[in-house]
Amino acid sequence: MQNHLSTLPPKSLLQQSAGIWEHIVELHPAAKENDECRNLVASSDFFARVLERYGDKLLSGMAQPCAEQDYANRLQQALQQCSTEQQLKRQLRCFRHTQMAILLWRELRGDVSLSTSLAHYSAIADACIQQALQWLQTDFKARYGSAYTASGDEQSLVVLGMGKLGGRELNFSSDIDLIFFYPEQGETSGGRRSLEHNVYFTRLAQALIAALDESTADGQVFRVDMRLRPFGSSGPLVTSYNALEHYYQEQGRDWERYAMVKARVINQNEDYNQLFQSLIRPFVYRRYIDFSAIEALRKMKLLITQETRRQGVKNNIKLGAGGIREVEFIAQVHQLIRGGQEKALQTQSLYQAFSQIERLGLMASATVNQLMQDYEYLRELEHRLQQLNDEQTQQLPEDERLRQQLCYMMGDAEWQQLQQRVDDVMQRIHQEFRQVIGSQSEDDEEEHGLQVLWQDMLEDDAAVEILQQETEVDAAELWQQIKTFRQETRKRSSGPRGRAALTRLMPVLLRQILQQQHPVQLLERVLSVIRAIMSRTAYIELLTENPGAREQLCKLCAASPWVSEQLALHPVLLDELIDPQQLYQLADLEEYPALLREYLMRIPEQDLERQMDALRQAKQALQLKIAAADISGALELMKVSDHLSYLAQAVIAEVVVMAWQQLAQKHGTPPGRSASDTGFAVLAYGKLGGLELGYGSDLDLVFVCDADYSEQTDGAKPIEVQQFYLRLAQRILHLFTTRTVAGILYDVDLRLRPSGQAGLLVTQVDSFVRYLREDAWTWEMQALVRARCVYGSEHLCSQLEDIRRSMLARQRDKAQLKQDILEMRAKMRQHLSRSDTTQAFDIKQDAGGIADIEFITQYLVLAYSHEHPSLCRYSDNIRVLTAAQQRHIISELDAQNLINAYQILRCESHALALQGEQALVTHDLSSERDAVIDCWNRVFAEPD
Repeated sequence: MQNHLSTLPPKSLLQQSAGIWEHIVELHPAAKENDECRNLVASSDFFARVLERYGDKLLSGMAQPCAEQDYANRLQQALQQCSTEQQLKRQLRCFRHTQMAILLWRELRGDVSLSTSLAHYSAIADACIQQALQWLQTDFKARYGSAYTASGDEQSLVVLGMGKLGGRELNFSSDIDLIFFYPEQGETSGGRRSLEHNVYFTRLAQALIAALDESTADGQVFRVDMRLRPFGSSGPLVTSYNALEHYYQEQGRDWERYAMVKARVINQNEDYNQLFQSLIRPFVYRRYIDFSAIEALRKMKLLITQETRRQGVKNNIKLGAGGIREVEFIAQVHQLIRGGQEKALQTQSLYQAFSQIERLGLMASATVNQLMQDYEYLRELEHRLQQLNDEQTQQLPEDERLRQQLCYMMGDAEWQQLQQRVDDVMQRIHQEFRQVIGSQSEDDEEEHGLQVLWQDMLEDDAAVEILQQETEVDAAELWQQIKTFRQETRKRSSGPRGRAALTRLMPVLLRQILQQQHPVQLLERVLSVIRAIMSRTAYIELLTENPGAREQLCKLCAASPWVSEQLALHPVLLDELIDPQQLYQLADLEEYPALLREYLMRIPEQDLERQMDALRQAKQALQLKIAAADISGALELMKVSDHLSYLAQAVIAEVVVMAWQQLAQKHGTPPGRSASDTGFAVLAYGKLGGLELGYGSDLDLVFVCDADYSEQTDGAKPIEVQQFYLRLAQRILHLFTTRTVAGILYDVDLRLRPSGQAGLLVTQVDSFVRYLREDAWTWEMQALVRARCVYGSEHLCSQLEDIRRSMLARQRDKAQLKQDILEMRAKMRQHLSRSDTTQAFDIKQDAGGIADIEFITQYLVLAYSHEHPSLCRYSDNIRVLTAAQQRHIISELDAQNLINAYQILRCESHALALQGEQALVTHDLSSERDAVIDCWNRVFAEPD
């Protein structure tokens, strides 16, 4: 081995370091005669700082270098003098800096080989961890006592070293990757205060990290990285053994298998080591030959490649093509593939792994030898780079002074010579890497580019930059959503198959979302659906394997948060996305009853719970189809409301029949009645009555029966007929509003029944007529304008329609009618308007809005139906206004203005409802509003 310190550094380096050398000699005269120290000061700023600060300790240590096995004892002696954590930190940093500087000197003198120096750096780290932990546990013992197992043995915080520390191949300025766990749950005892073990060990771990990682005036011992622990940065700092075992059985990822190849228990305790190895071996090493490891490592390599591209990194001897990481991958792919069968491959050491790879004939001896020579060259170069200034870098420098220092420490005459050697080495390594791992084309990388966003180790700034390459919108907000969702998925068990499916789904789904117009909003909606189905592997696989289903999901969620909410609440609706052609193919209005029966026909009538779920799922699926046709533009607004209204009518009929059958089985039926002629009718008011139902509308219903209350039912348990119909109404409400796993059918409002909430749930026909004739308020007659029979026998529905028309066609005092209507409208606007009219327009309640048009229509019906009976024929506003114009009650211009405004305002309201927003607009609708207000003034201001 060459002694690089036997030759002088370049003259320029000696001149540049002359000042610091003179200062060091003043502080530590013994250094003056040491030419090697002089040369090191010129070539390493780190060595110069340590010699300046710790000169006496460094020089004495160089005279008696520490053996690999003696670091722990030497540090233990130094820490015995510490009485505070501040003193502990100072001694740890002094020890680390001086020992690393001594090893730097020994390496450049050629006293130690690379493999030996790697072992020494790892031993220094082990000693710092072990002795700091021992000191802290002693300190904690006085406060909290000790943690004991159930069998009475004292237990410690178990520290796992990962990565190069785990493999005892630590580099000069490496951070250390750690994972903490403790053997058993319990409480501490013997101290001034008792703590649960998870609290105790978490505090101990935090103190250990601070002792090593905290930047003080003396610097750091090691940067501590905890991101490899279960659930990454979002997971607990310390877990129990049982929790660790459960995590790797249920949640472990492919990249964690890769990481765990290097895992090693740092504690000098064989019991802890055996405990951990029994846990981790089945996770890391499969019993069979496992070629899936190649794909896992390809994904890891993709992550690294994209990160180096993102940073614009060139000449990175670790992460670049042919770098140190590729040599590690070559070893680990053989370990993961065959380690379950070949126990000799179950080693943390790269050297031992390649030795076994060669012994097993997995690679030719010449190939292994060349690969290890090239690896050692890059590792040596890595050390020299980091020894320049104790910085964690694998980047060849651009600065001329740094290049001169590096050439001197590597024994190269000039930079071009060093650069050529590096290029040759990395080219050979990369060629072998491609032989083992396989290459990935640019097309593959483009296709899987977003996979890196699903890797736990990705830094925030890296993720944001990747997203910025895909979309021009707020990449930071997109990343925050992805990151939060990814953390949630780690905490919800979906099994290996589910996790694998989700890992395949997310990149392709993200790409589809990022191509849309509003990706931030869309991502939020789509993720709400994925959250709902996360544990349902079949649905995740459906979206993974079916591009059309993904496209429909994105299209529907982009168009409407209401749709995304429905899909999240009722994931079974995803089945409807499989066939887009079927999704957009709507039934005829009259076919909805038959479609509902198809959903229910396979379920026994006795299985009420399944019937209720099936009816809800059928309604939701059919409603989703209506929404899909609406969103695609294939259905105009009036047709949308027609479909929603006819669907609701079909549901009402099915619910009444179900309720009737349940009661009839128990109590029989009223005399002369059957399922085909129940003597029961449902009147729909409001939006359903006016055929204007929306997606989230509730149902305003009134129940009427044509029955003799003096009789009883004819079943085994007869009850009075009045009681039967009351229970029927209660059963109907129960079927509608009970929340099952599939949600509710509809919210039902019965407050428009005679006497309102104080009235009976079911009203006899005679009582209904009497109430309307004698007791009904004007506002109740207004509501009757929009009423129609949606369930009942033909005879009963016809009878109720005759009653409605006769009540509406009664002659009224128009002046009083106007006053009543104007007072009611004022009350409504006062209590229901949600807008500040200077800022936004409440489409429904503000002046010139939908309510004004409805009140005009209702007034026209109530005021003029006695003269023009055709006015009360229809329950929807547009046909009433058309009839009023035809009878010259209002002008053709007013009629067209009201119809036009009504359609536009309803379209606006409908679009806002699909977006999950209130019916408030800020854009200009003044022409429509003004037309309505003008007509309002003419109708209610002019004398009759």
